[in-house]
Amino acid sequence: MSSSHDPITPTQFDAADPTPAGPEPSQPAAKDSTRPSWVLPGLAGLAVLAALVVFVLPSLVAPGDPAATEPAPIQADAGDRPAARPATPAEDAAGPEEASPWQDAQAAKLRKEAQDVLQALLEIQFDLEERGVNQWGEEAFAAATALAQQGDEQYKARDFVSARESYEQGLAAMEALQAALPGAVDAELARATQALEEVEPETLASALDLLDVMEPENPGLPALRQRQQQLPALAAALESAASAEAANDLAAAEQALVTATGIDPAHQRSAAELARISAAYLEQRFNAAMSEGYAALDAGQLSDARRSFQAAAKLRPGSSEARAALTEVDAASTASRLASLQRSGERQEQAEDWTAAVSSYQQALKLDANVLYAVEGMQRAQPRAALDAALQQVLEKPERLSEIGVAQDTAQLLARAQAVSPRGPALSQQISTLERLLEKANTPIRVTLRSDEETEVIVLKVARLGLFEQKSLNLRPGTYTALGTRNGYYDVRVSFDVSHDSAPPNVQIACTEPI
Repeated sequence: MSSSHDPITPTQFDAADPTPAGPEPSQPAAKDSTRPSWVLPGLAGLAVLAALVVFVLPSLVAPGDPAATEPAPIQADAGDRPAARPATPAEDAAGPEEASPWQDAQAAKLRKEAQDVLQALLEIQFDLEERGVNQWGEEAFAAATALAQQGDEQYKARDFVSARESYEQGLAAMEALQAALPGAVDAELARATQALEEVEPETLASALDLLDVMEPENPGLPALRQRQQQLPALAAALESAASAEAANDLAAAEQALVTATGIDPAHQRSAAELARISAAYLEQRFNAAMSEGYAALDAGQLSDARRSFQAAAKLRPGSSEARAALTEVDAASTASRLASLQRSGERQEQAEDWTAAVSSYQQALKLDANVLYAVEGMQRAQPRAALDAALQQVLEKPERLSEIGVAQDTAQLLARAQAVSPRGPALSQQISTLERLLEKANTPIRVTLRSDEETEVIVLKVARLGLFEQKSLNLRPGTYTALGTRNGYYDVRVSFDVSHDSAPPNVQIACTEPI
């Protein structure tokens, strides 16, 4: 019995010798003066038969027909195309001894048809074997080969019709295998890709080696071979990432996976692991920042808490937890700031720094317009700040008290200050000083003015004195100006100060320079 993988080698059968057999030579007959009656019809029949052989038989057997030309049969080896071999007369001896030329021609035609199908089958068989069919389609290939071998047996038995049918079935099976080759290539490509994903170098090598046989011109092979070369480095990076993750060193794991994706950007598992570890590392840092923030908040370290919560919000934009924590910090910061401003306002009130107290309470009201201590503090501090500013203005320019209107206003201001209770030391000092200044301002000093009785003298804002030699005036402390005029002479101005702290001035005013 032949193997399913043996080459398909049909046995050549040649048509029987088409030369018709003539009649057996007859024994010489005795000379007779008369011929028998059947001789002429017999000769006519022989002539018709000869004409058929000469003229009709060549038209039935085409030139090159295996029945007439004895063609070489088709063989198939694993590495050779079909070759011809000469037929032997013994192979043609299987037919009936008395086969007619027409029957021989029909047999040759059927045999040629079977050989044509076999030729196509062998060409596909050769191509499939070159593409490693025994590694990816062994069972189907064996079944197709068995059909071809069945055709061989039928061919040897000169059953050319059945042989052709078997060959056709084998051819169809081979063609189906050939049509399945792209799908088998895709399957091997998928197996190679999966081996890369699973980091299985042996499986990858097996798949790529088979692809080299199945479809060496496949455009995806160079890239897969390149990735195969990078597989050891990729495996090392993935192993490093796994070890770092096991030690909870997510930063190192993330870095190792970044390296892995750089080695093989097409490796989906590395990309997926990087996404997973990056998300876990982000979550780890977010939780750490939130924990640090709350610890700082509990310790009253609001600036540190805010920084931590802001870092968490940056790690996870839009996080409701980070937003709520920052709101809590804001509330704590506001409360802390309000408490600080309250303490400042109280200290400033005690120090009678009313302007600063007003500023503290205003800042508190900007943070919370309804905070009670700030509302009440403003009610206390604002009037005192205004009073303090007015008193300070008078004390800084006491000379203005020489004006009666200013002195009167200052007296009213002094009365307001004296009505304040409780009264702190600063206000008491202001009141005492202002009382002395007002007393001096309201106590006139006698001042004597001298002239030449020819100069018209006016003390501005006080009195017109006219011509005199000497006059005395009671003047409030302050600075005064005397103006002297005389016809034909230049005017004269004399300024003088009147103060309780010095002797009365000696004022001499006269126009002495002619024009």
